[in-house]
Amino acid sequence: MIAIVAIAVAAGAASALMFASIISGALISLLLLYLAPLPLMVTALGWGPRISAIGGIVASCLLGLLLGLGYCIAFAIMFALPAWWLGHLALLGRPVANAVLGDNRAAPPTPALEWYPTGRILLWIACISVAMTAVALLTLGSDADSITATMKRGLLKLLQMNGIETSAATERGIEALIAITPGAAAIGTMMNPLVNLWLAGKIAATSGRLNRPWPDLRSTTLPPMTLVALCVAIAFCFTGGLLAMFAQAAAAALLMAYALVGFAVVHTLTLQLRSRPLLLGFLYAITLLFNWPLLALMAVIGLVDALFGLRERFMRSRPPPLPAA
Repeated sequence: MIAIVAIAVAAGAASALMFASIISGALISLLLLYLAPLPLMVTALGWGPRISAIGGIVASCLLGLLLGLGYCIAFAIMFALPAWWLGHLALLGRPVANAVLGDNRAAPPTPALEWYPTGRILLWIACISVAMTAVALLTLGSDADSITATMKRGLLKLLQMNGIETSAATERGIEALIAITPGAAAIGTMMNPLVNLWLAGKIAATSGRLNRPWPDLRSTTLPPMTLVALCVAIAFCFTGGLLAMFAQAAAAALLMAYALVGFAVVHTLTLQLRSRPLLLGFLYAITLLFNWPLLALMAVIGLVDALFGLRERFMRSRPPPLPAA
């Protein structure tokens, strides 16, 4: 028990230190801030979400004592709670009816477990990103006009600090940038827990501490009602005001989720290609260079798969596996 508590305290201290590094102003602190949830997520997947919760409490308290209540609340909402909840979801499993594992007659068979679907975890990450984006927007103002004015003042001040003169064209560009800010912020916020959860799973699996089998990411599928939620969010984008801002964030996060499903579709449809590693590597390299066009294409592929079942059709068309020798 003492060793488990020590692991929780160590994870919390490491996460708090990575989060607090941002006050140094060093460039490396941005990477450390981005990876701040990683120790808590590794703890959640390797030792359980309760241990991760203890680590999150330790980290929040340390930041509150050293840097103030604001840092404590920000860390708890942005990093500790998502790390605990996503770790809890990743380890959720239930026995499959009439299915057992193992043929050792000396020991009773172990019931097969059905793990929480990766598609639902992805949807939870999208919901978390929308909630965080909404909270961030509300810190700038209580309505759309005040939020827009605050962002515009901040951007104009940033340009003046860098000696850039403002003009009518510059202000139009700032207004266009502000218009897409809710969606871009939701996508950026969504990538943080997603990347950290994947890294935490890899670290836990490599160390032999992962308390579940590695999921088949190629089969990731969003719940059917996600498409309905996306249509509703897009419709509310045209209403105007604060509701439209929140709807933009929700639509962008759900489209990003479908883009990730699109990558899963590509991984499935290229199974029989000999040049599959080269093709996938080229796809990810192009995505890093030209983010938005490729992500939009992947979102379209994910939506088409949700409507027409591309992966199911492909798997049915494959020849049956050869019998074992």
